[in-house]
Amino acid sequence: MSADRPLALSPDVSGVHRLEVLSGGESVPEQVRDRPSLRVIDLAGRTPPAPGIGEIAPTDLGAHELYLNRELTYLNFCWRVLHEADDDRIPLLERTKFLAIVSSNIDEFFQKRIGGLKQQVGAQVHTVTPDGRTPLQQIVDCLELITALEKKKIQILEKVFNELRALGVWIAPYKELDSQQQAWVREHYVRNIFPLVTPQAMDPAHPFPFVSNLSLNLLVSLRYENDSESLLARVKCPIGGGTSRYVRVGTSRTFVDLADVMANNLDLLFPQMEIEACSMFRVTRNAITERDEEEAEDLLELIEIEMRERKFAPVVRLQVDRTMQPMLRGRLAAELGLDETADVFEAEGMLGQRDLMEIATLDIPELRDPPHAPCAPIDLLTDGNIFHAIRDAKNLMVQHPFESFQQSVERFLREASDDPKVRAIKMTLYRTSKDSEVIKQLVRAARNGKQVAVVLELKARFDEEANIKWATRMERAGIHVTYGVVGLKTHTKIVLVVRNDFDGLRRYAHLATGNYHAGTARLYTDLGLFTCDDAIGRDLTELFNYLTTGYKPRRKYQKLLVAPKQLKGALLEKIEKEIAIQGGGGRGHIQWKLNALEDVDIVRALYRASQRGVTIDLIVRDSCRLRPGLNGVSSTIKVVSVIGRFLEHGRIYYFHNNGKPEYYLGSADAMQRNLEKRVEVLVPVEDARLQGELRNILDTQLSDQRGAWDMQSDGSYVQRTGMGAKHSQQQMIERTERRLKDATRLRRRKVQSTTSRRKR
Repeated sequence: MSADRPLALSPDVSGVHRLEVLSGGESVPEQVRDRPSLRVIDLAGRTPPAPGIGEIAPTDLGAHELYLNRELTYLNFCWRVLHEADDDRIPLLERTKFLAIVSSNIDEFFQKRIGGLKQQVGAQVHTVTPDGRTPLQQIVDCLELITALEKKKIQILEKVFNELRALGVWIAPYKELDSQQQAWVREHYVRNIFPLVTPQAMDPAHPFPFVSNLSLNLLVSLRYENDSESLLARVKCPIGGGTSRYVRVGTSRTFVDLADVMANNLDLLFPQMEIEACSMFRVTRNAITERDEEEAEDLLELIEIEMRERKFAPVVRLQVDRTMQPMLRGRLAAELGLDETADVFEAEGMLGQRDLMEIATLDIPELRDPPHAPCAPIDLLTDGNIFHAIRDAKNLMVQHPFESFQQSVERFLREASDDPKVRAIKMTLYRTSKDSEVIKQLVRAARNGKQVAVVLELKARFDEEANIKWATRMERAGIHVTYGVVGLKTHTKIVLVVRNDFDGLRRYAHLATGNYHAGTARLYTDLGLFTCDDAIGRDLTELFNYLTTGYKPRRKYQKLLVAPKQLKGALLEKIEKEIAIQGGGGRGHIQWKLNALEDVDIVRALYRASQRGVTIDLIVRDSCRLRPGLNGVSSTIKVVSVIGRFLEHGRIYYFHNNGKPEYYLGSADAMQRNLEKRVEVLVPVEDARLQGELRNILDTQLSDQRGAWDMQSDGSYVQRTGMGAKHSQQQMIERTERRLKDATRLRRRKVQSTTSRRKR
């Protein structure tokens, strides 16, 4: 589909959203007419009908019609990501990447969101969401939307595969290989994969085998020669642990799905038996298996139990390929305890499309985005001690992935571990990379005699196993490891270093919006503040004392906004302050950049601010309950979502404050769980120069004409597709490179000037 024609998803009489090409007319919103470069995705999934553009909304700020559903708005985000895979302006392997990302997101959505909703239905929970839906209604609406999304994804996948094949990259059906290629693949399979394969019979002597979460499996119906009785076997594809999903044919750019290879070589597993049918299937298990921490004697043991339970958790989705016989599909569903009509999903294309990331990462430069290497951090262009640089400036900031994580955060910890003047390092860890340099430096610091304390969040979902291993390793190195406060996740990202400077002990800190993960630092846009501000250092000392003890005396923070006790109230107070400024004849203005806006109290406060005339600009990546542009409720609110090469992950909170701007950054989204059930921190950015950098980020994204989507009042999104416009992320890459050149040039001049003076 061409990039210059608008698209729309509109519900037909059955409520299923379908994709249509629009050429103008009454089916296109008024503000979209005469702007043929815009694309519309209408996925509000709303019940009851919400007021349209220009209609008067309810004045009761508790009315269901004023709030969008969290789950459906997240699925809407998945549609926007999927659109990247259908955009001809994006290189083909990058489009393949977006297909893999959407598939992975949907897998996780079933594990976490559908799984949780099914638990609520099973517990007969009938409480409605702010938008008026029961758990069962949410499941029905979500599945309807996912069905439409999967159908569209298959169409795009076929298109991308055809375009890849035209350029020499072919994901080939095994049967379409020539005889020589088939022989090569079979030999490769026999030598490198076949020894890993274990068939499992399904008969009275062999109970139904355990099927692991998200594994790809073959269900084989077979019989002995001259025997009419059919037998069943399950064969798991041994993907992972060094075995790829896609088998490369020799040194060519032709690949074959391993499941397809196995299905066409079953004679190796079942010699002298007749194969009647072979179909693929896949299960998704519930990831919500949390126990009560209050009753746990050992939190580490509790998490290990939860992980074991998750492995055997109930199945929430069975995916089968469309070739599977109805009788076999019914038997699978029965064995797994599923409702065949509600829990079984027939796939038209390949199962487990998240594995397409293997294809997306092929080293074919002409089919990828131009390579991006993070710059040296502009504020840390010094060969000297990093603590001297921070002390001289007092506040420094880095922006990932435009500036290097290795040369900023890892350098900070590396120098802290070796610096003889450093006495202590305290740090929170939520997620980190597999071969973590961060952990290595913490261990090195402990071995060098530093006092090292780490607050490790064991319950970072899907990273629990890795975090348990890190906890064991750090404890063996003499690091004091604690697991935060009972009942709260520690989500904040902070490092505190205590150093014995020339004038006594001084605290140096790093506060970030993203995890201490070198891998995601290359893929996510995040911010980090280095500071030796004494008030912030004192606040962090107080916070770590809370995190390592769990004791809850009344703690006072001078500058930090800390959840769950203080942060939400502070945000509400600052919103009210902007209302008061606007009411007093001043200019009320709020700008936030978030991943998600879900908390109803925050949304209601923003509605009140808009009703009083406060201008509100929101950059919200995915879930957003708030509906902008409603007359009488949110007419001064604009919501933008930015989708691009990197995952938008930074959080910035800005308040105009009557001309005395307040900026905050941190890891907290405006979600109830972040504000009430997690330990989060927002740190003020008070340095005028750094405020200017945050202002540039907000302005660049709000004016983005390439990667931004404008949210409509009904929950739909319109993509801006300005002709020849650069994506805000590309603008940030280029701006960072220019700033680095300017800073390097200035530094060189200073060195030359100093050298010249010395010679004179």
